[in-house]
Amino acid sequence: MNSHNDEPTDSSPSRHRVRLPGFVGDEEIGLGDVVRRVTSSFSTRPCAGCRRRAATLNRWMTFDGRPR
Repeated sequence: MNSHNDEPTDSSPSRHRVRLPGFVGDEEIGLGDVVRRVTSSFSTRPCAGCRRRAATLNRWMTFDGRPR
């Protein structure tokens, strides 16, 4: 029996930040918000599942245009 646990101790994933100067303004935007804006441009209405997925994606990855 293997007593070594490969599971991470923290259940929340780390947030990835991507800097895109020129493409994103000074405010930070999450990946879920980007997906929501793209699907809204195709007249797709978000459901409750879409909102939960957008919130999860926002916690997972954000974009900003600010220099560090």
